[in-house]
Amino acid sequence: MNALRVEADEAQAQVEELKNKVKALEQENLAKEQEITSLTHRNQVLEAEIEKLEAALKEAKEKADQSAQHDTQNEALQRRLQLLEEEAEQADKNLRETNEKLRQTDVKAGHYERKVQALEAARDQWEAKYEEMAKKYADLQKELHDLEVSISNV
Repeated sequence: MNALRVEADEAQAQVEELKNKVKALEQENLAKEQEITSLTHRNQVLEAEIEKLEAALKEAKEKADQSAQHDTQNEALQRRLQLLEEEAEQADKNLRETNEKLRQTDVKAGHYERKVQALEAARDQWEAKYEEMAKKYADLQKELHDLEVSISNV
């Protein structure tokens, strides 16, 4: 009986030890389940963060593409602006040259107008002299005719 008691005490001790092990394993299992729950929640949070980051990355790529397009358009517009500025400079140069030629033409026109006026004045003088000479000629013709008539009467 003593042996049974000893065996029962040993079995009791073993049961206590096993209960403690079970309790420890249950606590360990509970802690691991809590860790799994925590990690699952963290995983969900991280997946949501990844989705946000992927969306932000996609948006950033789109903006980068748009920026590249804008840069290309900006370069094209700058080249066009430069061409237009060069054309404007050439047009300005042509305008200055044309204005200078026009000024010279105006100067020449004024010079020739003065010459024409001088020539017209000279012409008017010659016409006046011609009329005066024609009148003198007519008077001399008349005198000559009168002289002839008076000589023929004599």
